Amino acid sequence: MDRSYAGISGQYTRSDNGYNQPNGRAPSSRHGRYRHATVRQWNHPTRTAPGRNEFYHSSDTRSSQHLLRRSVHPAQNFHALIKQEIMDDLVSKSDRFGHRYDGRDHGLYASTIKKYTSASKRPLNRAEQSQLMRLLQNFTATRSWNWRSLTTTLHSLTSAGVFTPHKPMDERVRRTQAALLSTLLDAIIFKCKQKPPARDIDAHGTANLMWVMAKLVDSGQNPIPELKEAVAVLLPHVNAQKKQFIPQGIANLLWAMAKLVDIEQERTPELNETVSTLLPSVNAQKADFKPQEITSLLWSMAKLMDNDRKWVPGLKETVAVLLPHVNAQKNQFNAQEISNQMWAMAKLVDKGQERTPGLNEAVAALLPLVNAQKTNFKPQGIVNLLWAMAKLVDNGQELTPEFNEALAALLPHVNAQKDWFIPQHIANLLWAMAKLEDNGLERTPDFNKAVVTLLPHVNAQKDQFSPQHIANLLWAMAKLEDKGQEQTPDLTETVATLLPHVNAQRANFKPQEITNLLWAMAKLVDNCYEQTPEFNEAVAALLPCVTVPKANFKPQHITNLLWAMAKLVDNGQEQAPGFKKAVAALLPHVNAQKDQFTAQGIANLLQAIAK
Repeated sequence: MDRSYAGISGQYTRSDNGYNQPNGRAPSSRHGRYRHATVRQWNHPTRTAPGRNEFYHSSDTRSSQHLLRRSVHPAQNFHALIKQEIMDDLVSKSDRFGHRYDGRDHGLYASTIKKYTSASKRPLNRAEQSQLMRLLQNFTATRSWNWRSLTTTLHSLTSAGVFTPHKPMDERVRRTQAALLSTLLDAIIFKCKQKPPARDIDAHGTANLMWVMAKLVDSGQNPIPELKEAVAVLLPHVNAQKKQFIPQGIANLLWAMAKLVDIEQERTPELNETVSTLLPSVNAQKADFKPQEITSLLWSMAKLMDNDRKWVPGLKETVAVLLPHVNAQKNQFNAQEISNQMWAMAKLVDKGQERTPGLNEAVAALLPLVNAQKTNFKPQGIVNLLWAMAKLVDNGQELTPEFNEALAALLPHVNAQKDWFIPQHIANLLWAMAKLEDNGLERTPDFNKAVVTLLPHVNAQKDQFSPQHIANLLWAMAKLEDKGQEQTPDLTETVATLLPHVNAQRANFKPQEITNLLWAMAKLVDNCYEQTPEFNEAVAALLPCVTVPKANFKPQHITNLLWAMAKLVDNGQEQAPGFKKAVAALLPHVNAQKDQFTAQGIANLLQAIAK
């Protein structure tokens, strides 16, 4: 069985962003500044900061700034924000001053929306967003706006949930969102491309904008060309300002780039260069990172590694620098930060990070905190922790008393929160429990109860599982049964539920998933699972996938595939033409990779060929 499989790599589009964005603390309510998830705002620029003294008229007695200060307080009703007179005044000021208008009052209004959501401790709901959009149809940014107005406006509106695509989405709201976002991005792109560079572009705004780009796509916005271009034109400014970023800015930037890569932003040489540019700053400022920033950094590095086969130069060294600070600040981490850090360390080890004393100490420091904060973990946190613990054990972590206590503390919460798990959670939880048992974990009543609790949810959500989920689940079913799980009606029904999806999604399985599926099916048959027509169809659907020329099977894949096919035939599976073709396709790979097989792999291969 390939031990590198079944990581947590799905994307979530919910507005709170749970564990994909490593912090869920309440936003700050400071005037004109905002905080959400990993971003905690820096102090205001000084009065001598670039762009502060640009020419600006504000003599109108109906100033929108005055109106906002008079009319809106975070604790007041939302309707104070949607007075038409506010927008009329903003439009009037923009028209009157033309290219001399720097967008300051628009930024103030956007900040006031953010203040309302901060006081409410939630983003705008669908009804509020719809009402606000009627007003924002005339809210237009121009290229004359200064950097601070642009960054404040876009960051505030994004943090407040103005751009969140609620479902169902009203067409009017969607059009207004698109138009507003387009004008803001156009002005940002224009300013970033100026030659010589605009003098008011600062590190603070650059970090906030990178966060915005990641947050927009993470919350469900389509990655439109303007957004991708905005990321591309911001990257050179990150490189140019690398010495100006404080710890929080560094953490925000690396989080943003990791998130953008995770949601399919192209991994360009410029992005890799920017990551490499920031890593020395992590080392230089290592003593100044706060607990939340340490969590964000470790998560970011793990996610960057998860989406690329190559280690960025300096990444391993930076991880090693951060790990001692996990131990030093362990008492300051909340539940979400604990789960993110455990996930990050498990993912890094799985991708080749050495299990140094520093890493082992960091894991040991976090395990007691799991038990101490067990009632504070949300569903995704429980999933991340169990997956991380399974992956760490799979890569050499000992089942210490502290490890077993942490695991025992989590298992009852699987049952308690069963109705909140989405398909990816269910697949990862069952994979994790199967992997833990495969590595020597003793089966307890809580363990059995957790498995039994999850099985009906597979059937209920059967149409929502991706190819990776299907492969994980069938592997988990086979492994659990192989380790003594009783073949109950629920387990049999779960397998039967998944089999038709193997056939339906056969074109989407990767080599490792094909291997895991055939291994699982062979193991199920070996444990007396009935070879139903659906079972035989699933096997027949997978065999041609083995012969695809571009399939990149590793030595362990080849061993498992040949073992699986031999075991299937040994248990009465009809030796259809697909079997012979699959075997013929694999044998040349045995010869080509002969130096990479382990002793056990060679033994399994010879046994399979003999069968």
